[in-house]
Amino acid sequence: MTITDPEILRFIERTEAAYPAEANDADAARNRHFYDAMCAVFRAPRPEGLPVRDETVAGVAVRRYTPEGAVSRPFVLYAHGGGFVVGSLESHDDVCAELATATGCEVVSVDYRLAPEHLFPAQIDDVAAVWLAETEQGRKGIAVGDSAGGTLAAALCLRMRRVGGQMPLAQVLIYPGLGGDTDAPSYIQNAEAPLLRTRDVIGYAATITGGDMELKLGNPEASPLRANSFVCLPPALIVTADVDPLRDDGTAYHAALQASGSRAILRNEPQLVHGYLRARHISARAAASFDAICTWVSTEIDGATAPAP
Repeated sequence: MTITDPEILRFIERTEAAYPAEANDADAARNRHFYDAMCAVFRAPRPEGLPVRDETVAGVAVRRYTPEGAVSRPFVLYAHGGGFVVGSLESHDDVCAELATATGCEVVSVDYRLAPEHLFPAQIDDVAAVWLAETEQGRKGIAVGDSAGGTLAAALCLRMRRVGGQMPLAQVLIYPGLGGDTDAPSYIQNAEAPLLRTRDVIGYAATITGGDMELKLGNPEASPLRANSFVCLPPALIVTADVDPLRDDGTAYHAALQASGSRAILRNEPQLVHGYLRARHISARAAASFDAICTWVSTEIDGATAPAP
């Protein structure tokens, strides 16, 4: 795929200057060093006056972003991206802060354990533990995640269906990895895409499972597309980047949800690459996508809290 948008080309250039492609092949400590430096390049200041606090929920570190009036609205659980190897409360701090301000919802960002120190299912166990603690008194919420966090948001819905926990009102999956077939067109067309290559996807999948690819492909909480059934799952907004190996994972998940009777919307973003949320302040395309995500979340929340006719 050819990228011609000058704003996106500049975003790619700035990203690769801080986080070169070879960082994906480095050991976890070095990869995190590069990733944190790249996140710092694009990190925007939090909206003024937004209350933020760090705490521990169910033994897991979280960060709460609580705009005025949020206590009367469902919350947003946010799972950050980073291939399950990199990323933290800091890496997505500005995204979560702006999401909270735009939607008026409290955002609870989860600092789940990372691989290779902690293998699957540690990541989804942490996300599910926070979700169950937040909802044990009947509180409602939406699950949102980007990249690996999109995997976790989808996996959370599957786990709640399995254990009978409170289901998210909706799921928002932003350029998610869902365990799709690597012979799908996007994995071939975008094999050498900027910021994420097909071999990077395969490498991260091996890292989270300790190399046990049968586990990766056989467990729907690791690969949601491998679920036996997609019934009784919440409404979904699935947002994909067109120049991304993972694009067709989103397309396939959208089709599976719709075929099972779930309400699902697919939004594919032309010219955009994996990780484009960080470009939202320098790219009109990325800004429009982030605005659409925030609007969709707000609409779902408003619909859930509207008084019955």
